[in-house]
Amino acid sequence: MGKVIAVCVSERKGVRKNAVPQITVRREHGIVGDAHAGSWHRQISLLADESIETMRKLGLTLTPGAFAENIVTDGIELKTLPIGTRLRVGEALLEVTQIGKECHNDCAIKKTTGKCVMPTEGIFAAVVAEGVIRPGDAITLEENI
Repeated sequence: MGKVIAVCVSERKGVRKNAVPQITVRREHGIVGDAHAGSWHRQISLLADESIETMRKLGLTLTPGAFAENIVTDGIELKTLPIGTRLRVGEALLEVTQIGKECHNDCAIKKTTGKCVMPTEGIFAAVVAEGVIRPGDAITLEENI
């Protein structure tokens, strides 16, 4: 079982996200108020704090949202989850739809350090069941139906 460390949103695409006290997620939409919301397969991005820590060890000061991730997790190996995995996150149920993605135009972090963890260790999910997600919420694997 894992837990939510932070939840983050941004009003524009292509920028870092800002930590907020909670997010509301909706089916066929994603996170209310986030630029990446919409009826598509990458509604929500998740990145493990353990992955972020590997970048901090390179000397970077990184806060939640630095990789434009929506949810920072702890205690769950996101990068090993197969597509189709369902995660109960707070009140919501999410389904993993994609592992990693290309960095757009070599992000600032990759330009600084020569590498970025989001393309290989970040995951994307779509909302299966709506709800509120807050820092401290539990993350558990659900049986696929």
